[in-house]
Amino acid sequence: MRPSSSPSDGLLGGLSGTSDVDAELSDPAVLQAMLDAEAALARAVADAGIMPAPAADAIVAQCRAERYDPGALGRAADATGNPVVPLVGELTAAVPEHHRAWVHFGATSQDVLDTFGLKDAGWLTGQAEARDRLRQAGVAQPAQLGGAVGTLAAYGPAGADVAERFAAHLGLPPSPLPWHTRRQPWLDLATALGGLLVAAGKVALDVGLLAQNEIAEVAEGGVGRGGSSAMPHKRNPVDSVLVTAATRRGPGLVATVFAAAVQEHERAAGAWHAEWEPLLDLLHVTGGAAARCARMLVGLRVDARRMRANLDATGGVLLAEAVAARLTPAVGRRAAHDLVTRAAAAPSFRAALLADTEIRAHLSDTEIAEALDPHRWLGSAGRFVDRALVAVRGADG
Repeated sequence: MRPSSSPSDGLLGGLSGTSDVDAELSDPAVLQAMLDAEAALARAVADAGIMPAPAADAIVAQCRAERYDPGALGRAADATGNPVVPLVGELTAAVPEHHRAWVHFGATSQDVLDTFGLKDAGWLTGQAEARDRLRQAGVAQPAQLGGAVGTLAAYGPAGADVAERFAAHLGLPPSPLPWHTRRQPWLDLATALGGLLVAAGKVALDVGLLAQNEIAEVAEGGVGRGGSSAMPHKRNPVDSVLVTAATRRGPGLVATVFAAAVQEHERAAGAWHAEWEPLLDLLHVTGGAAARCARMLVGLRVDARRMRANLDATGGVLLAEAVAARLTPAVGRRAAHDLVTRAAAAPSFRAALLADTEIRAHLSDTEIAEALDPHRWLGSAGRFVDRALVAVRGADG
């Protein structure tokens, strides 16, 4: 049986992830991200005049994921606590002997694993506010280079310069100081991902409710989607269901990242390790939810006639506030409230309004009909929609 190398390759993984995001979470992609960090480190140290340029070239030449076995590295990681140690060993062996002393020079395993985390924010899109928070979290994700205890002593006075060059080679912002046990960047990322899940989940939940047979005001598009194994007539809101499922997993994953954030001195003993899989899972489910939410909205079919029929089925009682507003100038707010409450208790609100002599003393047939017209009771809805569109378009530049 072929082993799974991506979160979406398993039997259930394809229901929660999406291929383009999960491609960046696969073992080869994570491995290449780690090797990218090693290559950037070699370039940065060489740029600072500490490492000979030929040594950096030799290291960079070996930083290709296809040269290494992720499975073997993972098995070896059990003895060392993380996969960077065996990777550095194999990378060292692959480099010509006279350059090997420069591999991973001055760095520690956490510098490599954390810098993988910086690539993640650009993978996801979603609703505007959640998207903006995610972008802000992405901008705030600095490169990580601190060496053994955060001093970069191996580089001498050039340590801070090496760290800045390392970040520049990766296209990431530098950090004012190493963040081995200062986990705020990953907390920001986890929070932004959780917020994106909530934003997508709100849309999915509402679509699922509106798609129920007794309401049927919207339906998901897509030929052949939503079929039932038992009921041929049934059409399930598949994307709504799967996005909603993803939102149920998010809080626990975010909580785990936060629970692991309080760490000892300059190096965590276990808490750092506890972050890796929950953050990858969070990226997996959030990426899948964002993609499914987008697909759901693009194909969404809205039935305006059904919406109006549902409004009419209530006999106008949903517009009771509008009727009370028309009565208030004549009888006062309290009396208007009582008259409308009495009419609303009848089987037909409209019929009760037309039959009530106290109400008819102040409202004509035409005025009652206007009060029960939903188009006349939209308030500032149009302005709010316009504001939202302006805000989103402005954020998009």
